[in-house]
Amino acid sequence: MLKIILRTHNRSFQRLIGITRKYSSYEDLNDDINNYINVKTENIRNFSIIAHVDHGKSTLSDRLMEVTGALKKGSGKTQVLDTLEVEQERGITVKANCVSLIHKYENEVYLLNLIDTPGHVDFGNEVARSLSASRGALLLVDANHGIQAQTLANYHLATSKNLKIIPVINKIDLKNAHPERVTEDLLMMLNIDPDDVLKISAKLGIGIDKVLQHICKKIPPPISSKDLPFRAHLFDSWYDKYRGALNLMFIKDGEITVDQEIVSCENGKGYVVRSLSILTPEERKVDRLVAGQIGLIGCNMRNSQEAIIGDTYYLKGTPVQPLEVFKKLKPMVFAGIYPQDQSQHLALKSAIEKLVLNDSCVTIQPDTSPALGHGFRLGFLGLLHLEVFVQRLEQEHQSSPIITAPNVTYKMKIQDIKGVLKHYNGKNQIEISNPKHFPDPQHVEEYFEPTVMATLITPAKFVGAIIGLCVEKRGVQIKSINLDHDRILLKYILPLNEVIIDFHDQVKSLSSGFASFDFEEHEYVSTHLIKLEILLNGSPVEELSNICHVRSSDQIARNLVAKLKELIPRQMVEIRIQACIGSKVIARETLKAFRKDVTQWLYGGDVTRRKKLLKQQAEGKKKMRQIANIQVPRDTFIKVLKR
Repeated sequence: MLKIILRTHNRSFQRLIGITRKYSSYEDLNDDINNYINVKTENIRNFSIIAHVDHGKSTLSDRLMEVTGALKKGSGKTQVLDTLEVEQERGITVKANCVSLIHKYENEVYLLNLIDTPGHVDFGNEVARSLSASRGALLLVDANHGIQAQTLANYHLATSKNLKIIPVINKIDLKNAHPERVTEDLLMMLNIDPDDVLKISAKLGIGIDKVLQHICKKIPPPISSKDLPFRAHLFDSWYDKYRGALNLMFIKDGEITVDQEIVSCENGKGYVVRSLSILTPEERKVDRLVAGQIGLIGCNMRNSQEAIIGDTYYLKGTPVQPLEVFKKLKPMVFAGIYPQDQSQHLALKSAIEKLVLNDSCVTIQPDTSPALGHGFRLGFLGLLHLEVFVQRLEQEHQSSPIITAPNVTYKMKIQDIKGVLKHYNGKNQIEISNPKHFPDPQHVEEYFEPTVMATLITPAKFVGAIIGLCVEKRGVQIKSINLDHDRILLKYILPLNEVIIDFHDQVKSLSSGFASFDFEEHEYVSTHLIKLEILLNGSPVEELSNICHVRSSDQIARNLVAKLKELIPRQMVEIRIQACIGSKVIARETLKAFRKDVTQWLYGGDVTRRKKLLKQQAEGKKKMRQIANIQVPRDTFIKVLKR
């Protein structure tokens, strides 16, 4: 009997030891899945990291995961949340990614839902979506470069949503770091108390514990209740070829379990929940999700278009009031995308739809070109957004599409003259993003082009070059502010068409990489636009037309005809390549015909025989010019239209 009592006592003691040992490290805390689903709502912290490009957001995410045990130290893994191949190649974040972390602070277990956001202006929609599910944000600033243009934009976006801001100065270990100067800038520009600023080195792990303390102490818990009916906010989704659309949701109220049926407020369709997971960062199955948490819900949603970002979901039979939908950014740059071969059209369509599920800001419209066949006209937030989208098509879906030159949407006011408006469905104002839809200039009363409000922060010694570039791009200066003894902030209104191509690259080139550039949508302004047409031997080629400002039309025309002269193969007839505005030719190149020596077989005889052959050749070429169709290979269109 005594042996049994001692054995039982030893087992109880071993169990107690096991429990103590179980939570003796952060790794053990993360291993217990119950810590994720049983945590109190008041101990949940949903926050994002916002910063300018290359200020260390992904590195800080890695350190936070290491300290909390979600990532093993010394594993050799870096930029863990940058899962896309394009992110690893370019070294930038293009997709917001979420990870759930368990952290023990003051004998309480906290669930930290971290969302790592992009820093480039072209991915501002990702930042907006992330902040819609957050209650706080870490504002990360590089101690070497200081406050940049996108730092200001992200800060104002976060404060407009009433998020708690925790300012963090990163890279204090660098040789040229100036954390004191950056602290003064934060006080002067953003009115942030220097005592609230944390100074860290994400690379070396310095100060990471203080960051976690501030997250637990200062960021408020989500405004959620487990007692209310289930209500969830969809803020991200992606496509899995085996499970369909997977939806990342913020559980606002109530709880959800597997096999329950949820209904979309947007389209009224119901879906049976097949799987529930949390990201730690790998996907881990759970049996339920409760209020305040962020989780991944799989519900056999096969049609990727049904997953609407910003949608609200509820349990079948218990309808709720939809949550506030965040404002989606409008596309600003448009480009045509066509398959290399028309047999690949359906495959390209499927690939685009799956990517758009993961990037809801891209708009799609069917398009047709006589030269390139059936394709699509896509809208993007910027040129980098376009480049990343195309690169993802190539890497993730093995597609190699043809991309036409990007352009923007113009507005045109049609004259209210009897009989004219019927050609435009009775509308007196139309929007044009494709040159082939450009109206007759006689019908247009006024043209309007989109502009952006650009913010440039540059060292003082580069101000002259930056201002010269803005003037060249038809910019209008709004303000100029001295941030400190060395840096100046410039505000310009610039035409969007002048910004989308290479403005950012030129700013970096002129300033040796020290200037930063950010822009936001402004307004449409009156302007003078023209349609630049390309004629080959007098016949217009609609695919090569272009909409441009009258001031830059000459340069564009000369470049285009020179490029066509190089690309169009020589033929039996002479080809006149002309760039025209209406009936006026503003640039011309001539592609000489092949010259066949018809007299090469003559070996003496009278000179009249030679003249007779040359006359016959001249008459034949004259007749050929009248009836011949110029053969322009498809590859030529691709090379000209391609960016």
